[in-house]
Amino acid sequence: MRRSRTATLALIAATGSGLLLAPPAQADPTSCRRAVVGSGWYGDNQARLQQLVDRYGSCGRGHKPVAVFDWDNTVVKNDVGDATMYWLLRNGRIRQPADWSATSRFLTPAAATALTDACGPLARPGAPLPTGTPGGAGCADEINSVYGTAATRTGAAAFAGWDRRTTEPSYAWLPQLMQGWTAREVRGFAAAARTENLAAPVGAVQQVGSGTATGWVRYYDQQKDLVNTLRKSGFDVWISSASPQPVVEVWAKGVGIDADHVIGIRNTTTRGGKLTSHLQGCGSVRDGDDTMTTYIDGKRCWINKEVFGVHGAAAEQVQPASRRQVFAAGDSDTDISFLRDATALRLAVNRNKNELMCRAYDNSDGRWIVNPMFIEPKEQKATPYPCATTGYVDRDGTRGPVLREDTSVIPDQADRVFQTA
Repeated sequence: MRRSRTATLALIAATGSGLLLAPPAQADPTSCRRAVVGSGWYGDNQARLQQLVDRYGSCGRGHKPVAVFDWDNTVVKNDVGDATMYWLLRNGRIRQPADWSATSRFLTPAAATALTDACGPLARPGAPLPTGTPGGAGCADEINSVYGTAATRTGAAAFAGWDRRTTEPSYAWLPQLMQGWTAREVRGFAAAARTENLAAPVGAVQQVGSGTATGWVRYYDQQKDLVNTLRKSGFDVWISSASPQPVVEVWAKGVGIDADHVIGIRNTTTRGGKLTSHLQGCGSVRDGDDTMTTYIDGKRCWINKEVFGVHGAAAEQVQPASRRQVFAAGDSDTDISFLRDATALRLAVNRNKNELMCRAYDNSDGRWIVNPMFIEPKEQKATPYPCATTGYVDRDGTRGPVLREDTSVIPDQADRVFQTA
């Protein structure tokens, strides 16, 4: 990626001093073979990542520093949840619910009515909907509209009343629509979607209902290499994603991450192992309350619970540095809390998301690095990020300024890390 001298100076300003926290006392990187971070990174990001590996790598002896990656558009280009939803619709694998309003506690009456009208006559409750047939196209379109735009085809809001810092109901709706299948069956659906999306050419689209949708996914080679380098260096590497747990398990195998190191949105199950339309809880949120998914502060809670063994309400809080990940990577505002929790280095993949880029460019502690997307990177954002006014979204959806730890306001930030022609 080419960069002018001006851009280089801007990058230095954006990334700060580059200092990392002191490594854990148990780490002894000089006594093991050095794993090298591969090429293809922007600016001095490769060097910063290598510094992380060299300082914290334990080669599997003693303390294992934790690294956590978001999945969609962080490790892969495009969204594996979307890819699975499109496959389910094309192949008629969503079961007719007895009551559409029961598929999400946040679904509005307008959305429930629209879904009932479009899908109700097509199958009895519990039977798969024929969304891959011409007769089921209207049902597919309504489901896809609610999922993809959080609105009905007529523009009515599909969800209401949720906490914007702990869940996103349209994301959660995908695993909720998997009710009636087992996790094993869902893994089979995800594997079929994975095969199709990896085989499709970059830029491919697919028919879904009466419209088209993105039809391809790719692993980022640089992230695949980084995960492998961290693992070889003794890091405990985890995935935290707002896609369904069984789906991410399938995809994570492609970078060597086993299912027990994947944290996705998790359904509750029946005694027979079938997924229900309710979700597992975290922190003070009980199973079935459906309000604490792997989303913003919910990601913090689930990481604290699954990685560090913190239970109850304490899992919702920032933990002491010794019980936090040293490295985190993400691409969206949905990742901001677990990124901020990382004690040594935080990678922001630039997709022009307001709060994430405000914090990454402000870089008040010198531990942020920014990289353009590795495939089809965004052009430079024409206007500054609105950090000082509307860059932050509060629990009730109210927008306000992005604040530093000391509560000072982050000024608007220009987009400074991008790929030039």
